[in-house]
Amino acid sequence: MRIKPRQHLLDIWQAIARHSFRDGQWTAGTWDGENSVADAEGLLCLLYPATEIGAFRLDDPDNTEEDVLQALRKAGGRLDLPAGVVDAAAEFMRTHTGDDKSPTFAGGYFCQVDDTAGEITEAQRRLGVVDSFSMSVTLCLATLGFLKGYEVKTRRDTVRETIAELREAARVRLTAAMVNLLRSFTVSVFDADSVQGRTLTDLLGGDRLSQRHALQRFQHRFGPLRATVTESLHLGIDVEEGLRDDDRFFEIGWAWSVVRDAPAVQLDEAVAARPYGVAETVVAQPDGVADPVPSLYFTVVALDGIQDLFSERTLTLGLLDAQQQQLAEALRLRWELTQQFWSGLARFDPDRWPLEDIPWQATGQRLESEYLSLSVAAILVHDLMRRRATDDDLVRAVGVMERLAERGRITSRMAHDDPMIRLHDPGVTVPLQGSERLGPPLHWRVNDFSAQLLKRTVQLRTLSRGSVAHDRLLRLAEDVFDHVWRRRIRDGEGLGLWDNVQAVHPGPATGVPAPSTSPPVSWSITERVVEAMVQAHHMYRQPPIRSTGVAVLAQALLSEAAQLLGAEQMEPAPRDDGKRGLQLRSIEAKLGRARGLLDAQPGTACALALDVLGQLDALARAREAADRGA
Repeated sequence: MRIKPRQHLLDIWQAIARHSFRDGQWTAGTWDGENSVADAEGLLCLLYPATEIGAFRLDDPDNTEEDVLQALRKAGGRLDLPAGVVDAAAEFMRTHTGDDKSPTFAGGYFCQVDDTAGEITEAQRRLGVVDSFSMSVTLCLATLGFLKGYEVKTRRDTVRETIAELREAARVRLTAAMVNLLRSFTVSVFDADSVQGRTLTDLLGGDRLSQRHALQRFQHRFGPLRATVTESLHLGIDVEEGLRDDDRFFEIGWAWSVVRDAPAVQLDEAVAARPYGVAETVVAQPDGVADPVPSLYFTVVALDGIQDLFSERTLTLGLLDAQQQQLAEALRLRWELTQQFWSGLARFDPDRWPLEDIPWQATGQRLESEYLSLSVAAILVHDLMRRRATDDDLVRAVGVMERLAERGRITSRMAHDDPMIRLHDPGVTVPLQGSERLGPPLHWRVNDFSAQLLKRTVQLRTLSRGSVAHDRLLRLAEDVFDHVWRRRIRDGEGLGLWDNVQAVHPGPATGVPAPSTSPPVSWSITERVVEAMVQAHHMYRQPPIRSTGVAVLAQALLSEAAQLLGAEQMEPAPRDDGKRGLQLRSIEAKLGRARGLLDAQPGTACALALDVLGQLDALARAREAADRGA
């Protein structure tokens, strides 16, 4: 199935308008109560394309495209749509704000317990999670950018009042999310002979490296990074002393929530007193409970959100105030260090990448899964986008993506009672280490493997400039998209949204027939698909790959065409043929366009040159026929 981002986004928006709007009011709820993560994802399904793609803009009613209006007609008319988006975002901010006026970031039903573990406590329900922190960064930036465009277009007093309220709430929430992301970053240091150390040794070299040899190579590979982490980040005396010990391994990244004993982030009171500044009293910094152990899933989630802080759009529109710019710089340092670490770990052995040994093992959580391999691959994609990737890196990364698609039964057939279906339904269980201090142990379940694979494949294809890897990634992206698209809900309130795993798989691993009732809407998977479509839009906006061989051929064809055109222009025009002069001028113009496209689009130039040669040959044959007749 060919990826057509514009049409697919319009289809998704039409489904969202049908599901989530009643009389022009946003009513998107979740199947099990309020949830700051799912609520943010639902809003981003609208705001992300509307702020990232010019043709999907909603903040300028006079220039909203007709097909966009048609897709969202159930959400309101041309003037009502942007006002409805403002009302929906403002309601989100009110809903997820505590009694102390500080934003809340609870994970809601994503935080689960085993059936025999007991009930989730109220304290656990209030715990902020990295998924919500990261989503809030993206949502707040999209909201602030939307308001910048819309506030100069509306004259409604009530709407302008809501805009002022929403702008302040978005700034407060953005600062709070950034603060919490800083406090959720952690470094884990462990001995080589610990369970974590043995797992990491196996991961890095398997049977090929002894523990001592693996530790030596680890120190050689990450020695400079270890020094940077120690000198640049304030991590506490115990961690800093552990990092200085070369006989110990370490990992860096984000835990699932604010880390236990994480120090408060000092905010600049002078900055906070300025207009749109955020007072320290409304950015609550509660004690953390998470164990200081990086989680691969939450690390990837954090990286995705943080990169929006220094995107071209954020910088161009000036969406960050002075305080937020300071926080963004601190997060950017952690973002870069984390990418360097996990990308280096993924490619630790140049002969055989640990990432190529699927599935990946999480050292701190005793967990291995294809989903973790995809998480490491996602960080590698981030890193390849940040630096100049080599052709070898790209080709090997493509191979990893293709194997993950096959192992995940996306491009291969799933057998009856295949255990791999658990990767999609119910998903991978990520333990929330440290949550047991406030009640029963919690876990987080993720089932968006297919949507994440689609997103990372499109990102990698955007990066690739080699024709072989480019074509392989396009075929893979189309195969994965075909799988994902067929998993849309086919009836009920969620019609056209996600997720219906049974639409592409024979049923749960137990062999029980698929339920007859319509499944609940998964905003997580829907939002990932929307992100992938936005990435696909950017992918198609790139110039095509220039083939040197085609360019040489096009140059030769253009040279021949120019020579023949010159010769044809020397021939006398027949008296009864007034069209010949027009044909020659048309051919000359087409030849000029072909020359202009030679460097950027040699294939197009080649096609134009062939067309010119055909027309010139037709003129020559017509003249020869006329000469014979005479």
